[in-house]
Amino acid sequence: MSHTSSPGSAAGFGSSQARPRKNEEHTHLLATAGSAVSVKQVTKQFGDFTAVKDLDIEIRDGEFFSMLGPSGSGKTTVLRMIAGFEAVTSGTIELHGTDVTNDAPFDREVNTVFQDYALFPHLTIAENVAYGLKVRKVAKTERDRLVREALEQVQLTQVADRRPSQLSGGQRQRIALARALILRPRVLLLDEPLGALDKQLREQMQVELKQIQREVGITFIFVTHDQEEALTLSDRVAVFNNGKIEQVGTPREVYEFPQTEFVAQFLGTTNLLPVDLSNDLFGDARVHSVRPERVHLTDPTAPIEIGTISIAGTIAEAVYAGPTTKYLIDTDRGVRIIAEKHNSHTPSTEALVQRGDRVSVSFRAEHATPIPEPSTASSARTAA
Repeated sequence: MSHTSSPGSAAGFGSSQARPRKNEEHTHLLATAGSAVSVKQVTKQFGDFTAVKDLDIEIRDGEFFSMLGPSGSGKTTVLRMIAGFEAVTSGTIELHGTDVTNDAPFDREVNTVFQDYALFPHLTIAENVAYGLKVRKVAKTERDRLVREALEQVQLTQVADRRPSQLSGGQRQRIALARALILRPRVLLLDEPLGALDKQLREQMQVELKQIQREVGITFIFVTHDQEEALTLSDRVAVFNNGKIEQVGTPREVYEFPQTEFVAQFLGTTNLLPVDLSNDLFGDARVHSVRPERVHLTDPTAPIEIGTISIAGTIAEAVYAGPTTKYLIDTDRGVRIIAEKHNSHTPSTEALVQRGDRVSVSFRAEHATPIPEPSTASSARTAA
């Protein structure tokens, strides 16, 4: 019996369908893609505690979609409801247009990769990867072929006969990914899968994970609390706070154009200019966000260019961090502003700015983003 068209066939491994798409093709395909996951007005309660409140998400087919937020913001609870591990209190969840709200996990065309890998210690790597196929009674010759292709996909064919304890953390994570993908789910859920890795290995795995997602072409839904990770990997990001979504957008949209104060601050260091100062500078009585890398230090006696905002102040601290130096400036307007400057390789030729120096902090007016709302989730309760 042929299993090539069954859910356990993993036809994407090693096939012509697994060729990487060019970035522009990928962007166009996402823009025209149908819905992979629809979360509609979903609420989740644990007793009297509301973990997620009236949540709506639309995730596109073939998209790398990240759910980003601090611990307890509700992102993992949402992932578990999509997987079927948690029942929804109210609302519906659809996968590719089919209501799966009340379906068991094994009846949903999804699979999950966990932070702790969940590999069987007594099985070899090949047996771990083949486990789901064996449960589905895929013929052994077909299983062996698919396992070889899956291990080639994650570049670990040489460890097929080893045990999980003999592998590094990064290798175990790739094996967990191969085991999940070999079943050819239409949606892959990843619950902080890189959280246990060190920084260097985590950054390496980010590149590999994105490449694999492009090759297999299925929807990845990725949960993380790491802002840089979400910005690096994602086609779009949903920023969670207190059981609600503050903003959904591309990495550039959520970073450069935050819609709430929470998003502005959670997506990296920023300068929030208060209403009174914003009103004086821009004639706009809203809080404005200016990223430190947009702020420049200039001579306070130099003329101000048209379109540039300039505020005099004193360097309170200069913090060297390798590629960059971060400056904290106490301005004459009573607001502390942070500026970040890339360091050159010839510091001896530079006039170094030091603590106590008088400077002007300047930035282009268009680099100050008005914040429409303080926080859309400010009244929600903290999620479990």
